[in-house]
Amino acid sequence: MVDIPEHLLQRSKERRKALGLPVPGEEGGEEAPAEAPAAEVGADAPAAETPAAEAPAASAGEDVTTESGTKIPAHLLERAKRRRAAAGGGGGDVAAAGTGAAAAATATLPAPATTGPGGHTQRLLTVVKSGSIQQTRAEAQDKVHTWPHLLVVEFASILIVTAALTIFSAVVKAPLLGLADFNKTPNPSKAPWYFLGLQELLTMFHPMVAGVTIPGMGLFLLMVAPFVDKNPSNKPKDRKFAIILFTMFVMMWSVLVIIGSFFRGPGFNFIMPWKDGIFFEL
Repeated sequence: MVDIPEHLLQRSKERRKALGLPVPGEEGGEEAPAEAPAAEVGADAPAAETPAAEAPAASAGEDVTTESGTKIPAHLLERAKRRRAAAGGGGGDVAAAGTGAAAAATATLPAPATTGPGGHTQRLLTVVKSGSIQQTRAEAQDKVHTWPHLLVVEFASILIVTAALTIFSAVVKAPLLGLADFNKTPNPSKAPWYFLGLQELLTMFHPMVAGVTIPGMGLFLLMVAPFVDKNPSNKPKDRKFAIILFTMFVMMWSVLVIIGSFFRGPGFNFIMPWKDGIFFEL
């Protein structure tokens, strides 16, 4: 006696219902045999291992019962017969086809007609080199690093200016004057060269205008210029506003300094340097 687990019996009933076969124990079905082998549970059970010689012959449209008590439905036998014929195995015996219950459920496909080197059936489509599939390129940016691009240029400028001041100080003699005498005011009395522009303005305008208003307006315009001209280009042809503004400021201040240095004589009066001499000391 072989005890069949309950879950296997339930699975067998479900499969028989799906195949449209009578289910033992239910209405219209026959009683389950006392010694039902485990091979009855599924089509892929050990019934597939039954040799063809042990399967009795059966006419078309009838079920086949093997010696072990396994009943193979007729429609599975027909399906196995058709697949074997399609696979090139010929019609064959119906009883021999019936023994292949597993072949009816899982029929093997014919082997591929052609094979590669060494009998391999895989096909190599292409060879992909290692690396990213999508090539990405870095986008050009209008930015440079502070070091070394900016600091190197600034350091070179500092060295050039220092060398120029050293050479100028060694060539041009600029001795210190004597002690100041408050009882004797030099004539003309001139401010240092970097203040001669303001001193020249005092001869033309009121001290409030020359010393506060005009310099204040100039400094204010220089501070506002970067907010007015927001052009990021560093090409001279694209920065006409900034270049014109800076040129006007430099030219105006340079002219005032030159007039105060070389064209002002005793009493700070206007003179011609090539006629009355130069009243200017470093």
